[in-house]
Amino acid sequence: MSKAFTKESDGDDEEELPDTPDSLPKGVKNYITPEGHARLEHELFQLTSVERPKVVDVVSWAAGNGDRSENGDYIYGKKKLREIDRRTRFLLKRLERAEVVDPARQSGLDRVYFGATVTYEDSKGQERRVRIVGVDEARQDEGDISWVSPIARALHKAEEGDVVKVRTPGGVEEIEVVEISYGQSSSVAKNE
Repeated sequence: MSKAFTKESDGDDEEELPDTPDSLPKGVKNYITPEGHARLEHELFQLTSVERPKVVDVVSWAAGNGDRSENGDYIYGKKKLREIDRRTRFLLKRLERAEVVDPARQSGLDRVYFGATVTYEDSKGQERRVRIVGVDEARQDEGDISWVSPIARALHKAEEGDVVKVRTPGGVEEIEVVEISYGQSSSVAKNE
């Protein structure tokens, strides 16, 4: 029987992977700092202007080599294109919904709001410093936490000297706000 009448896959009919689930609660704005917004725009530019064209070139070259069913460059390239396209769609949606909030322009600087860098003392006497940022720019290892995280919600509207309760995996913990500042970059907001 001719190969034209048999069902063979070249990898094109694989199921599309679903887009990344939305980590924002329904109906909530996607607050983001100016530097977080710039990072997402840069990533989108890199994906669409640098990475995708390179992968397209490889896939095009590999497709010209004949049998696609056992062509690793072709199969891997198509998979990589799907991943790039999925991430691009995600970034486009996030940037479309983004509401840039500049922490340096916040009012009420004596309270904790979005963009604040907060130093607090936990129940063990250890001081930690976090910066409250958007969901898409949270990097715990840098001290940047999402504004929808339990600790950020507990700190919301607190003033220096206030003691707030945070629900943790180990139970409810009290933390004291030591210092609040605005307008610092995340590199300053590392955990101590």
